Parts: sequence; C-alpha cells; structure tokens
Amino acid sequence: MITCSVDDGLAEIVLDAPEKLNALSLEAIAELDAAYAEAEASGARAVVLRGEGRAFCAGRDIAGVDPATDDVRGYLGAVEALMRRMAAFPAPTFAAVHGACLGVGLGLAIATDVVYVAETAKVGSPFANLGAMLDSGGHALLYERLGAHRALDLIYTGELLTGAEAVAAGMFSRSVAADELLAFTRERAARAAAGPTQAFLASKRLIDKLRDERLWRVVAEENRGQAELRDTADYREGFAAFQEKRKPGFTGS
Repeated sequence: MITCSVDDGLAEIVLDAPEKLNALSLEAIAELDAAYAEAEASGARAVVLRGEGRAFCAGRDIAGVDPATDDVRGYLGAVEALMRRMAAFPAPTFAAVHGACLGVGLGLAIATDVVYVAETAKVGSPFANLGAMLDSGGHALLYERLGAHRALDLIYTGELLTGAEAVAAGMFSRSVAADELLAFTRERAARAAAGPTQAFLASKRLIDKLRDERLWRVVAEENRGQAELRDTADYREGFAAFQEKRKPGFTGS
C-alpha cells in the first residue's frame, strides 16, 4: 500500500507494506506513480519518500511471479515511467532510506533529488542470486560513483554496501543514525519547502540536463537486457530458488 499526505506544503509519500519489506508489485508501482501525481496536484513545495517497517524498499515483489511468462519489459517500463515522473517533480524531493534499498528501491533513490541514508542501511545489487541483472538505473549509479572495477565487483559478488559506506563512496548525500533519519529528513525537506522553490527548481532542471542523457539511456538498455535474460535457464532457476527460499544452482545457461 502507498499513502500520500500533505501538510503545510510538505508531501510525505510512504511505502507501507512492511511485511514484504516494501517490495513493489506492478500494482504498487501504479499506486506510487499516482501518489506523486497527487502530491504534484496539491502544489507540494517539497516531498519526502520513506518506507514503513524494517526496510526502505527491497526491490521488486516477485511473489507468485512465473518467470516463464513474466512481462519483464512491461514491469520495467512502468518503473522507468515512475522514475521519470519522480525525477521531473516540480519541487525538491528527499528520500529517507533505511534497511534494504535494492533493485527497484535503488531506482527510487536514484530518481530522488536528495537521499539521506541510515548508517546501517543495505544498498546494492543482489541480482547475482536471481540470475538477473541490476536494473532501474543501477548500472549508471554504480559506474558513475564507484568506477567500473568496484561496480562489477559488487555486481559479481552480490555484496551490499552499508549506508555509511555508500555515502563515503559518494553515492548519496549523508548518512545518519537510523533513529534520527526520519526527523533529519523531514526537517531538511521542510526547510526546502519554506525556501525559494523556483530557484531550487531552476537548479534541479540544470542538474537533470547534465545527468539525464546517460541515466535514461542506461535504463533503456537495462530493460532490454533484463527482458532477454528472462528466457535463460538461470533466470528461471534464480526466481524459483528465491520463491522456494533455497540456494540457486546456476548452470550458466
């Protein structure tokens, strides 16, 4: 479930499915897109995105998904449309990231202007265990911020960075103690909402021009590559192993 509330010009959008670590189904992606549309229609002067429970967003919700018939391209197309809406939101946007921030969750962070993370958050690419590839703009983020060698190291191993490590590597803005994260993010978002938001928006548009060409080109290539991987034996095995809560047995086919 996705909720949106607006108070004194500050919108707060909440991923509220803690039992599944806020993993996002196609329906939830549509709800999140609608929440950003609602916030924009309200005239919100800043946005905070957060997750309930133990995680920000653990990625895609693949419970019950049959990899043999999975419409990967359709799902990732919806994610790309959501990310584009988020990135183009006509006011400053902030994310408070704690716990798992993986896959699509990482994409939500990439599409947000300012990301504050809990020091203990877990960020990265767990796709080595799924027979799939990192998506939602993750390749652009890892390559741009970490370089080719470190990016591929994390992709090949599936190892995750803590929030503190991600900030030290330049991936996000600041890391704070987990119990201070939400108040910290709300305070800075409220400060932005009370500021010269037209000037902020002018700077946001300029920054977007500098980064968007690479980001959206990479997202399109990720969508194509993920759709092609759907037809591999390893992709089907990775999905089945995740759903059955066992270790996958990959064959390279």
